[in-house]
Amino acid sequence: MAQQRACQEQDDRASKVTLSTMRLRVLPPTVLQDPRMESLNLDRNKLKHVAGISKLGNLRKLILSKNEIADFPEEIQSLVHLEKLELNQNQIRVIPEGIFSCLPRLKHLRLSNNRLSALPKDLATCSSSLQYLNLSNNLFRAIPQAVLELVSLQELYVQNNTLRQLPRELFEGRPLKMFKANGNPLREPPNEVCAGGIQQILSYFSQLQNCHVEEDRRVKTMFLGASLAGKSTICKSLKQRQVVLVSEEERTVGIEISEFHIQDFTFLFWDFAGQLEYYVTHHVFITPQALVILVINFQKYQLNNDIFQELVGFWINNLFMRVPNSVVLPVGTHTDCCTEEEVEEKKRDIMSKIQAMLEERRANLAHFINNLESSEESEFYVDQWDRLKEMESCTLTILNLVPVNCTNYWDIKKLETTILEHVRNEEIFPNVIRVLPPVYKEVEAAIVDTEQSEGTAEHGIMDLNHLLSEITRREHLSHLGTELFRDILRYLHRIGLIIWYEEIKQLESTVFLRPAFLITMFKILVRYRLVQQLESISVDLLVGEHATIRDQSNWVWTFKSKAMLCQRAMRALVKHQLYLEGMKDVFEEMVGHKAQKGKLFSLLEHFEICLEVRHAKDLNPGAREFVPGKLWETTQNCREAYYLFPTYLNQSEEVSERWGGDHLEDLHIRAYFSPEIPEGFFQRLMVKACSFYSAHWIAKVTCLLICSGKPLLIKENNQKGYSYIELRSRKPAQRTEFQFTWDFFMAIIFIIRKLSEEWPGLHMCMKAPCRTAECPAEFFWPDVDDKNTVTKEEIKTCGTCGHRFRTELLLPKVPSDLEVPQPPPPAHYYVTSYGTTSFGPSSIHVNRQSILDK
Repeated sequence: MAQQRACQEQDDRASKVTLSTMRLRVLPPTVLQDPRMESLNLDRNKLKHVAGISKLGNLRKLILSKNEIADFPEEIQSLVHLEKLELNQNQIRVIPEGIFSCLPRLKHLRLSNNRLSALPKDLATCSSSLQYLNLSNNLFRAIPQAVLELVSLQELYVQNNTLRQLPRELFEGRPLKMFKANGNPLREPPNEVCAGGIQQILSYFSQLQNCHVEEDRRVKTMFLGASLAGKSTICKSLKQRQVVLVSEEERTVGIEISEFHIQDFTFLFWDFAGQLEYYVTHHVFITPQALVILVINFQKYQLNNDIFQELVGFWINNLFMRVPNSVVLPVGTHTDCCTEEEVEEKKRDIMSKIQAMLEERRANLAHFINNLESSEESEFYVDQWDRLKEMESCTLTILNLVPVNCTNYWDIKKLETTILEHVRNEEIFPNVIRVLPPVYKEVEAAIVDTEQSEGTAEHGIMDLNHLLSEITRREHLSHLGTELFRDILRYLHRIGLIIWYEEIKQLESTVFLRPAFLITMFKILVRYRLVQQLESISVDLLVGEHATIRDQSNWVWTFKSKAMLCQRAMRALVKHQLYLEGMKDVFEEMVGHKAQKGKLFSLLEHFEICLEVRHAKDLNPGAREFVPGKLWETTQNCREAYYLFPTYLNQSEEVSERWGGDHLEDLHIRAYFSPEIPEGFFQRLMVKACSFYSAHWIAKVTCLLICSGKPLLIKENNQKGYSYIELRSRKPAQRTEFQFTWDFFMAIIFIIRKLSEEWPGLHMCMKAPCRTAECPAEFFWPDVDDKNTVTKEEIKTCGTCGHRFRTELLLPKVPSDLEVPQPPPPAHYYVTSYGTTSFGPSSIHVNRQSILDK
């Protein structure tokens, strides 16, 4: 069998053999009989040993990834010509001395996803040859000395170990081009510096030389919880060190940010509004390595699952998905409205239900892992298995709940003491301390001074070069260079002190010294009771925007019925708010004018909060029919732009009517999510997808896309234990159309996968339902590596109903009995407000931006 399926490419000098995903437990003897072999790929098998491998003395490439190897194969030392060795995703704990000294030509070594905590000293003998080394997802507490002697190293990966410090010599005197260390509790340099890349790390160490090292103790603290739980009251009372009661009218809109000090710690408080309308923007600001204070209103809390889910479970689930290694401190408020017995009973109930959630998550992950391991084709699911194993090692740290009477200062003081005790615990917060060069703190102090000066506008928006000139006026910073300044800005952006979106072209020269202003801009358009805000726009403001009261009524009607706001309505809303807050000077810069979009629209589109449309008549843009070969005329005198906000959409029958109902013969697949689909995920998916396909119709949980006349339906189902996004398309009438149809599917799947990466604790898997009516079975999709076909099988058999189906009806596959395709005609184009889209008969190309871009 191994011989039949091995892929061999032989000539007079070399041989390449691939025996991947064959469930091998031993090496086939025939493989060891070809001394000419130069490449052997054995990944995704069940090998524990590779006895006899030393016979292949001419091997240059050996792939043993994703097997069950626990003992490093010592026979590898005989492969003196070896240039590439991959042993990642095994169970190796120790590598004996004497192996690498026999491999003088080794250039590429992958050891990730093992149990290694040390490397043999003789790895240093590969100093002149080794260029690539991957040690990620192991147990290293320090960079091994042997690694520091690899002077030819160009790529080094050490993510997800337990490193606290990186040595300076790692980055000096070697041609290192790629380095990644995220997922470590780093203090020196901090993760926020490492995220800036090798040049920022080198700059960091350069600044550390010959100067006194400073330790920065800073904790980002996020207050989460349902509306009116008491988040703002606690936040302000802690900051002002006295009881500060916040009325319902003063509750948080969007997010509020403040900073204060407790002893030698600096706390950045982020107070998040509780209404779901605001949650669509929360993902921008919820970050890892923070203390999460989950505030629960004990007066509203009842001992039933529905109330627990609303006030506690929703937030725990979203933290699981977004920042799965967070530290969560539950705080019960309004205890003065409860008896002592009620407080204790509710505390026990909340903690026990949270622990039950943790156990349920562990059980679900174990169930998913067991299903993959017990599959007859488990080797096809190695990537999914690895992802689940990584998730299994991540869990929320839930601290003991603290009941608080917010009207009693002693309770506030008790909460402060509890917070301090936790952040001082290095087991809970291993990287709360950051080692920084003095210039970092000096520039930060200068920026804070600039932000607080009378000459700085209320909004705190400043041009990058102007800010640099302001900072360098200080004598001790007069020699601050542009690159170092940009490095420090990146660091301050990552810790949340300022906001600088250098990746957004229109904003790369803009620094927001006051992040709260940016949040103010978001909350103007993504807010609770937006209709009332539209209705409250004054007549004077309407006149200023060349609008009438009738226009205002039309804005309200369009928003209520279609979740859309025209540009004038958005200008009026922003002007209304900025004028109220005395910030007229920044209005045009943020909203722009007809000839150019303002910065606000760049932000909204970058974070996939809204979608520009050009036709207000219908719910969505109505693209004209595309006829190949016919000249496409651009629209003249385009009407005023409208912006669709999917989070405000209601259910609509229009999508269903245009789709025409589901048919049994439809091609359809489902992306399943566990524990659930994150809040706002589907809305962002619609914005992203509709930015590429101009013909589309959208409702609250449904979206219909049209590409080259072919429809594809996207539907959300978000029930507990049954959360999925379904994709449907009509079965191709011609077998030649399967390629295009599956390309269309895959384009959306890649968007879903890319979005899901922003939720590290979210598990997603693809399934194709059985095509037999009433049969509940589903076909699991194997790992898709973007390069190889999903499967070579022509027929799939349902294990439940026993029916057989052609594979292309279930998985991305082109029918094998097609005639040789003719060369495709030249691609045709049409211009939309989203960019240029080209269509060929077998692929989809979008040049507005990469589908995989964030």
